[in-house]
Amino acid sequence: MSPFLILGIFLLYTALLFTVTWITSRKADSQSFFIGNRKSPWFVVAYGMIGASLSGVTFMSVPGWVSETQFSYMVVVFGYLVGYAVIALILLPLYYRLKLTSIYSYLEERFGFWSYKTGAGFFILSRTLGASLRMFLVINVLQIFVFDAWHIPFWVNALIFIVLIILYTFKGGIRTIVWTDTLQTTFMLLAVVLSIFYISKGLGVPLSDLFREAHESRITRMFITDWHHERFFLKQFFSGMFITITMTGLDQEMMQKNLSCRNLREAQKNMFTFSGILVFVNLMFLFLGAFLFLFSRSKGITVGATDDLFPVIALEHMGPVAGLVFLIGLISAAFPSADGALTSLTTSISIDFLGLDKKKGLTEKKATKTRYGVHLSIALVFFISILIFSTLNDEAIIDKLFTIAGYTYGPLLGLYTFGLFTKRAVKDRVTPYIAILSPTICFILSKYSVQLFNGYRFGFELILLNGFLMFMGLWAFSRKQETEKALRL
Repeated sequence: MSPFLILGIFLLYTALLFTVTWITSRKADSQSFFIGNRKSPWFVVAYGMIGASLSGVTFMSVPGWVSETQFSYMVVVFGYLVGYAVIALILLPLYYRLKLTSIYSYLEERFGFWSYKTGAGFFILSRTLGASLRMFLVINVLQIFVFDAWHIPFWVNALIFIVLIILYTFKGGIRTIVWTDTLQTTFMLLAVVLSIFYISKGLGVPLSDLFREAHESRITRMFITDWHHERFFLKQFFSGMFITITMTGLDQEMMQKNLSCRNLREAQKNMFTFSGILVFVNLMFLFLGAFLFLFSRSKGITVGATDDLFPVIALEHMGPVAGLVFLIGLISAAFPSADGALTSLTTSISIDFLGLDKKKGLTEKKATKTRYGVHLSIALVFFISILIFSTLNDEAIIDKLFTIAGYTYGPLLGLYTFGLFTKRAVKDRVTPYIAILSPTICFILSKYSVQLFNGYRFGFELILLNGFLMFMGLWAFSRKQETEKALRL
């Protein structure tokens, strides 16, 4: 595909996105931005969250990853189901009962000021790094196939992408995102289905034969039974469960969309519907990866990084229509994670650190002006982070993403577990130090695990160890407290 055609597709898609933005952001205020005035239809939220949870990372990294890890990622997805049930039955009732805008406000009521800031701070760190990685993945594809041909530097490409995200989230916030995510999920799923069709056509092999060939090649193996292996199936399952609880249930971006539903019952229907559909969607992505592997083996195609497999095949070996389908799918997968992250980080900083919801006498005009400033500042941080990640692209992005989550969401897991399942009061000022020490210990243990634990290698289960260390640290600096407040929370 020519760079001009790729750029034209990108601009047309963006124009469609801005049309939806204009319709949904009219008469928007701060409550529209933060929680959509609690009027979002649950089925729209559920459908849109598919695109937001998958993002460009799933669209490119998961299919490319299959050649190295087979279908072992599917065991992580099975763990997701249990995690989503925990969110729907335990966390959502808590958030709705306390009528939270920022979910980290719970930590202030349960523990105190420093615990509250620690939880919100770790979310901001994790979401900033994770969203930057997701955005980098898409920007890098555009750079390779469009901007390099015109000798335009990477930073200009990144700046254009960030500016577009700013413009369509600037006013409407979560009210806009709920609807734009729906549009983008549709295009992303359509792109996956059509890509599978074009692979079958390109190989001249019926889909039924492709499924059989994938099975016979052993690439569909899900369960790894060697407990030393970093993808041992029990580690994968429980990692998936707790990754979901933390990266969705303890994540302001994902919960902000749930809290925009009309009531708890609708939010729970959203969560159960979304989680069921997500299993089948992830399986579809894994089969896409298997078919890409078979295609590359048949055509003798080799790529450097696994993340490059899908774009190289789609844009260089399957014709212009298949390339068009891939590009639309990639853009559709990228925008939901970027816009949601920017909006949720703006919400967290505005509520958790600037206290816009607690300032008496604050006019809507002043609140909006402050929110705009926060929005632009976060976008600048994204831009800088993307430039840094552009120098570190040495492994599958999804692997990096879960590794980051293990270190940054672990303290949140420990904090919320301690708060929900104990009645003890912690020494609030000690919490930030425990939250820093816990991932530090995890990093050391992970780095030297082979020597320390008879060949054992940590995988995604690192988040469990991190959360456990945080929990035990809080316990060590706590006391029993049978107060009415502790029981209520």
